[in-house]
Amino acid sequence: MPDHTPGQRFRAALSAEQPLQIVGVINAYAALQAQAAGFRALYISGAGVANHSYGLPDTGQTSLEEVCLDVERITRRVSLPVLVDIDTGWEDPAGAVRAVAAAGAAAVHLEDQVPAKLCGHLPGKQLVTTAEMLARVRAAVQGKPAGEFVVMARTDAAAVEGLAGAVARARAYVAAGADMIFAEALETLAQYREFCAGVPAPVLANLTEFGRTPAFAPGQLREAGVAMVLYPLSASRAAAAAAREVYAAIRRDGTVQAVVGRMQTRAELYATLGYTPPRGS
Repeated sequence: MPDHTPGQRFRAALSAEQPLQIVGVINAYAALQAQAAGFRALYISGAGVANHSYGLPDTGQTSLEEVCLDVERITRRVSLPVLVDIDTGWEDPAGAVRAVAAAGAAAVHLEDQVPAKLCGHLPGKQLVTTAEMLARVRAAVQGKPAGEFVVMARTDAAAVEGLAGAVARARAYVAAGADMIFAEALETLAQYREFCAGVPAPVLANLTEFGRTPAFAPGQLREAGVAMVLYPLSASRAAAAAAREVYAAIRRDGTVQAVVGRMQTRAELYATLGYTPPRGS
């Protein structure tokens, strides 16, 4: 398969790695670090944009333009294909797909929650009807550019309607044109086996920390039929905890001496950026 377009690169990565590990990045520098670590695909989380770019919770408050800004910054700097969270599509899934694709994305996922959405691992989620989500999926598919761009449909139905309901919805979403399915908040490998066996499309498992899905190993998920494993905010959570400790140490001690050994060096920064400073600087 040729791999010139972002969508083609995403599908090639899926063929090359089973399951495909997709890691979340919150900015271009994090994307460079993930690329250096050897990942084949990246993810831009709606929660990541809200939390880290705007200091907001993941409750549907960010705009399409704000998400596209982060997408463009990342895809301009790295060649890895990027999956982008477009939440519920901002009432215009076709336009959202066109805009995110123009910013350099390889794939999107959109979900079947009501527009005032919640994190997929919180209680109290509310879903739109299957018919309304089918309209979202069809609109998103209409917005796809050429070049194997991927539209992934996410279902939060397992926590609301049970596993059978989630499978039924996912099958309908595939019939409406979804290329792949994001199965949110499943809790056991048996559930993944049943879900994957019942859905005629590649399935993604979301291994967000502190959520309802255990930290299954890739081999376990492969045996259950899972095609993709997502780690949406792992590195940013670790970086946020480290930053909190550094700020506290500087404020407490008036010096970085207690924490400087845990910092990235200037040489490591330049290596990641691919930058060679002038001699004598």
